Amino acid sequence: MISPSLHPQPVKATCEPVGRFAFGLTPRAIGLFVIGLLLALPGFFDARLGYGMLLWDALVATAIFWDGQRLPAPQQIELERSWNNAPSLNSETEIELGVLQQGTTILDCRLVDDLPEALVERPGTHSLRAFPGIRAALRYRIVPRERGDAKAGSLFVRYSSRLGLVERRAKAPLGEPVRVYPALRQGENQQIFLARARQIDVQLRRMRQRGLGRDFESLREYREGDDLRDVCWTATARRGLLITRQFETERSQAVWIVLDAGRLLQSRVLPDVSTKGTDQGAWGQSKLDHACSTAVALAQLALFAGDRVGLLVYGQQVQQRVLPARGAAHLRNLIEALAQARAESSEADHLRATATLDRLQPQRAMILWITDLAETAMRPEVIDGAIQLLHRHVLLFVSMAQPDVQAIASEMPRNVQQMFRASAAQELTSRRELLLARLREQGALTLDQDPNQLTAAVLNQYLKVKERAMV
Repeated sequence: MISPSLHPQPVKATCEPVGRFAFGLTPRAIGLFVIGLLLALPGFFDARLGYGMLLWDALVATAIFWDGQRLPAPQQIELERSWNNAPSLNSETEIELGVLQQGTTILDCRLVDDLPEALVERPGTHSLRAFPGIRAALRYRIVPRERGDAKAGSLFVRYSSRLGLVERRAKAPLGEPVRVYPALRQGENQQIFLARARQIDVQLRRMRQRGLGRDFESLREYREGDDLRDVCWTATARRGLLITRQFETERSQAVWIVLDAGRLLQSRVLPDVSTKGTDQGAWGQSKLDHACSTAVALAQLALFAGDRVGLLVYGQQVQQRVLPARGAAHLRNLIEALAQARAESSEADHLRATATLDRLQPQRAMILWITDLAETAMRPEVIDGAIQLLHRHVLLFVSMAQPDVQAIASEMPRNVQQMFRASAAQELTSRRELLLARLREQGALTLDQDPNQLTAAVLNQYLKVKERAMV
């Protein structure tokens, strides 16, 4: 079970031995035995000197046995793992490891945290010193590599005394589910978007456009031509004359985020080298990861602006569906659903998603549809689905641009092979532009955006729609 807070709950457990023989000699003990072998060299010249080696080895063996007896049993050691912030893509997650031992000597511990590849490329080794009866702790940071659910494993420990001749091996079963979320970090740019949303909301409140929406604004005397359905009969009874309700344009709208999780969103995008402070790995994030991060940012902005936000993630079937609502708890539901979105290996069923959205949202709303365009000779199915939505909704159609294809199309060919590559890339680019132009002719707002700059472009378009009261 995922904890009520976004980051996993702390877990602690008593250690247990690793294997039947959980003892081992340290390099220091092996070095002392090697010194004893050096003492055997004079024995070739005088046999009595060879007894020095035996005496030395006996002293070392006694010290090793005594040192091993002083080490506490694994059952006397308790290990703990806690998460100081929620694991999310493109941001550091801080983990705290704690050791509490009930032995009688100071321990030098080496900890290895068994985390899955979704969190770290390979587990690291961490050192700390634990005093008897006093909790010792260390913190280290990771940058999660994949979004979704993962399983954290046991915490392994090797510990020795200050003498450092023997070490014991143990582990604590700290296995727990860990959910990696889309990028949740709020930087200065996000604060700018929130301030702009507040400014637009204040402007709309001052405009108070009457008669266009269904939000109650005020009461006034009935005038010829007013709809009788708008008559307020309770106020009419109190005043003795017909009183009608006056309405204004709704400031709170429904915003649906529709994400394509088909095969085209599996491809990975190389990280933007101009972006500082991020670690997206050598292969970058998938297009679906970028789409989910953009969806979180838009949901935060839209909920801040007072809109109701819904979510639909689809492949061959609908993966995630969250109906429009408001509030911090609803934002949590959206983030949880986005963390579980998975790119499928087959083509997504766009028309099924369109039919589902029409059924769930019969009233006019703003639709953000993030997808990609298949490179086929026929018109992609997603275009047909988008045109169907335009009859009722305001559609912001976003296709994931392909920077590598655009770079090939714009470069000057130096040989025949490069010329054919450039021609093919130019044809693909022109076809995408033509498809998006046809959508714009039908009234859609379109973006063909580099995934690394997707979030800022989408938030700007949302604010434009909000400012112009297009919904």
